[in-house]
Amino acid sequence: MRRLSVISAALGALGLVTVFVLWQLPTSDFIFVPDRAKPLAPRVTVEGARPADGESVHYVDVYVRRTSLLEDLLPFTRPDGSTVVPEQALLPPGTSEDERDRQNEADMERSELVASAVALRALGYEVEARPTGILVTAVAADAPAAGRLEEGDVLTGVDGVPVRTPDELRAEIGERTPGDRVRLTVRRDGEATQVTVGTVPSPADPDRPIVGIQVDQAADIELPIEIGIDLGPVGGPSAGLPFALEIARKLGRDVGRGCRVAATGALALDGGVVPVGALEQKTYGARRSDVDVFVVPAGENASTAREHADDVRIVAVESFQQALRALTTGAPKC
Repeated sequence: MRRLSVISAALGALGLVTVFVLWQLPTSDFIFVPDRAKPLAPRVTVEGARPADGESVHYVDVYVRRTSLLEDLLPFTRPDGSTVVPEQALLPPGTSEDERDRQNEADMERSELVASAVALRALGYEVEARPTGILVTAVAADAPAAGRLEEGDVLTGVDGVPVRTPDELRAEIGERTPGDRVRLTVRRDGEATQVTVGTVPSPADPDRPIVGIQVDQAADIELPIEIGIDLGPVGGPSAGLPFALEIARKLGRDVGRGCRVAATGALALDGGVVPVGALEQKTYGARRSDVDVFVVPAGENASTAREHADDVRIVAVESFQQALRALTTGAPKC
């Protein structure tokens, strides 16, 4: 009897060791795990800030890490609300995790500056923004630009014709026929180079050629007042919208009117709200923090958020100005 007990204890210990080892061994895939929404008030400082009404605007982050072998073998061990993503969806061929982290840091720095400019302009401040080219903010994995252009590239010419704004870039590429190749002048890491890229028909207009990138205005921005934003190790551009809303709150706008507000969405320099990833996990994070209202980019982002929102009210927006109006006018709905 005692021998059976010893064997049973040994098997139990072996099982625990096996589980621990499987949990420690990473796979090639990544997993997105929800985090709780967090207040921006202690993270954002604004020169001339006034005593703000209401509660801080919240931002929502997502933990991103390698999936463990245990989670791969036993999906029920994955955290609630998490999603597994194949490596190639997060790390294009030839890209390392360190390079991805550096790009996320650069995206965050630009997000902070653009959010400040957008918020101040909407509140009537004079903001100087001198166009310097067209910033590549995303490259579709199955597009001609994949492997040729990178996030953070600045485009300044098409077949030798200078372009400085996204509209000029679209117009110049639009002179071609789908299937044509275009030579783009690219500023990358401070150096100019030429990159030749194919074109394909636009899904929205088969007669219009595209290369498969998302772009924004690259510009030298000068703010009229000092604004500081520090999220520590958090990277990426998706907190641009909550940054701008919190800046507006600190400059006297009653954002939320008594409701607890969270937001996600990248901002373009013209105030447009750009879709972001991991909306399922971000919506879980908003729910877990007892948020009343979650402001998200319109379209697919909003549809995903509504699927997982439970009692949280989803406000879908296409611009910062629309978000500010939705949160500062009318009767509270929480």
